Amino acid sequence: MSQSPPPPADVTGQLAEQLLLLTRRIHYAQKHYFKPLGITPAQSRLLRTLERHEEPPRMADLAERLGVVPRAVTTHVDALEAGGLVRRVPDPANRRVIRIETTEAGRTALAELHRARLAAAADVLEPLSEKQREKLLGLIAPLVDPHGHPC
Repeated sequence: MSQSPPPPADVTGQLAEQLLLLTRRIHYAQKHYFKPLGITPAQSRLLRTLERHEEPPRMADLAERLGVVPRAVTTHVDALEAGGLVRRVPDPANRRVIRIETTEAGRTALAELHRARLAAAADVLEPLSEKQREKLLGLIAPLVDPHGHPC
């Protein structure tokens, strides 16, 4: 009796696991590079999100955009405000509404964070050649957000 061939490798499962491990590695690298700046990756993401808004957003807008509960945004805004990187400002149309805006120090921090993110990425991607990096970029781009929504 002939043996049937072994089942095909669970490529999707292996890929999912590898992507999860890579995400963790990137997160760890960013934490390492952000630590001297006194900013967490979550706070960095909030600052970057603030900069994508044309006008200062409300806390609820930030929570929705970041996909987190409003309390999480409040915690990060509190920390960033204590560091002088953001400030709460009243909405000119409705004084009961509070909006969040980046300060000059926050914009400076964003530039430093950008450099730190690039350094973290360079560490993680170091084993790949430039050609391999370009290929990986092409493979990942359609997976990041297939609907074209900014994160």
